[in-house]
Amino acid sequence: MDHDKTGCQAPPEGPILCINNCGFFGSAATMNMCSKCHKDMMLKQEQAKLAASSIGNIMNGSSSSTEKEPVVAANVDIPVVSVEPKTVCAQPLFASGSEQSGESKPKDGPKRCSSCNKRVGLTGFNCRCGDLFCAVHRYSDKHNCPFDYRTAARDAIAKANPVVKAEKLDKI
Repeated sequence: MDHDKTGCQAPPEGPILCINNCGFFGSAATMNMCSKCHKDMMLKQEQAKLAASSIGNIMNGSSSSTEKEPVVAANVDIPVVSVEPKTVCAQPLFASGSEQSGESKPKDGPKRCSSCNKRVGLTGFNCRCGDLFCAVHRYSDKHNCPFDYRTAARDAIAKANPVVKAEKLDKI
């Protein structure tokens, strides 16, 4: 049977390599590209259409996409600007009496209780005075804590419950 009379095309002589030279085989259905290159090209075209339509909407001043206008696809190169990270030093909320000189020294070795010097590891308790304690010395009355809990509680209550004073009414 002759292929010209039936209108069918003859199969290609052999496998066709992708036109992007990626090493995979392409097909006529994907414009002689492999599936990955074809998918990447389709995504780039869709992004270009979206960018062109959004630029057109900005230029026209209309923000609604209900209008059906022809969209011209173009390759849009958007420059990527690198941002340099900034380092920020955070001050500790509660400073201990030994670190009031302004410089903080890193702790060497394992974490230890401030009262009995016992190794606490991950089970240590941080007190409001800023020190680390074991399970025995974690309570403020067990390690002579210098933190004033009474004034801290008074300040918290005063902040949570502001004084509401109504204006006096005129008597009739």
